[in-house]
Amino acid sequence: MFRRREEKPIHRRIVDFCWPAMGWRRTVSYWAHRVSRLPGSTYSIAAGFACGAAVSFTPFVGLHFILGAIWAWLMRANIIASAIGTAVGNPWTFPFIWVWVYNVGVRLGFSGSEHDEEALDFAALFGHMIEFALKFDLAYLAKVAWPVFGPMLVGSIPTTIVTWILFYYGIKYIVTAYRQSRIRRIIKKHQESERGYEQQLAPTLEKDNSGP
Repeated sequence: MFRRREEKPIHRRIVDFCWPAMGWRRTVSYWAHRVSRLPGSTYSIAAGFACGAAVSFTPFVGLHFILGAIWAWLMRANIIASAIGTAVGNPWTFPFIWVWVYNVGVRLGFSGSEHDEEALDFAALFGHMIEFALKFDLAYLAKVAWPVFGPMLVGSIPTTIVTWILFYYGIKYIVTAYRQSRIRRIIKKHQESERGYEQQLAPTLEKDNSGP
């Protein structure tokens, strides 16, 4: 009944995913509203979102939903919030995330290649990862993909910890503020409703009091 009359073509969906039609500001505001309205405690929602956001900084592309859900489940957090949190990793942020975690891994002393600049080819890396998944050849993975994947894996460990902390307290503040604001609106609406009801009854009460 409420579905679109014409389905969007696939290329339009891809464009909207990469660049939302409503703009980034409204999109962020929309998802913040959605997250705040999720059922569960403030801790559950904030921790769940933080789990999804944190795993987005790991090189396990394609497994972020699953890893975020498992992490949220272990922490007794909201799994739906973790799925929304994985949106932190998207086509616009992944290049920056990958470069960041790779450089952190290298700075921590892990270097999988003597030629880091040549090894920093993420498109080739994930192509090799897919080929590894098809072949399940550990020797091939260690030789071809590990020079880039290794530093990214090491660099993602401290990054995910810091990311989880930042998003947990940030989302917790947003959800708490939203729920307090919602309670104030409900109380105000209830008070206005009571005043309106009293005003409607006032003439009747005056008439009864002025009777014989």
